[in-house]
Amino acid sequence: MKIVFATGNVGKLREASEILGEGFELVSLEQVGITEDIPETGKTLRANSLQKAQYLYEKLGCDCFADDTGLEVDALGGAPGVYTARYAGDDKDFNKNMDKVLYELSVLEGEARMAQSLGLKVKDKVSRRARFKSVITLIINGQVKMFEGALEGVIAREKSGNGGFGYDPIFIADEFPGLTLADISEEEKNAISHRGKALRAMAQWLQENSK
Repeated sequence: MKIVFATGNVGKLREASEILGEGFELVSLEQVGITEDIPETGKTLRANSLQKAQYLYEKLGCDCFADDTGLEVDALGGAPGVYTARYAGDDKDFNKNMDKVLYELSVLEGEARMAQSLGLKVKDKVSRRARFKSVITLIINGQVKMFEGALEGVIAREKSGNGGFGYDPIFIADEFPGLTLADISEEEKNAISHRGKALRAMAQWLQENSK
């Protein structure tokens, strides 16, 4: 089955292809000649995912899916959230994005230490808990289906690892304590990833409904 994936990210395309496996041929935006930025003006991951998939379906009229993924950091009030890719600017520089998250957490921790040193009561220590969430919208034969996945963990204190993409070098999943997603193998990451969970749910639905 051929499906257009609304991404130009080689890492995401490879991850999706490996998880979906045989029987699915994923086609990238570049392969179908779409070079413009697809609108992402929603206020939630679900809204953005649906918007991207509908844009693609209306333009191409073929089976397609889009995902929107966000990193939610508890201490930052759920940020970056829908602004995950552009957290430090519209150039989508993930090194800058990671630096901004690390800096903002260090500022909060510094303020907490300062308050303690002044004898002020600090309610709780600054949490580094975070999670990735992915929402996939599939449009097949005009029918819209949505699938979700989440990965819980904490934000590391510094970047580590050479694998993965996006925020992987600063995210430590609960399943691999002490290692960032960029430290573990692609197979290990795919087995637990937020996008992987959503993709497997989509693959199962496709297999059950394409007979």
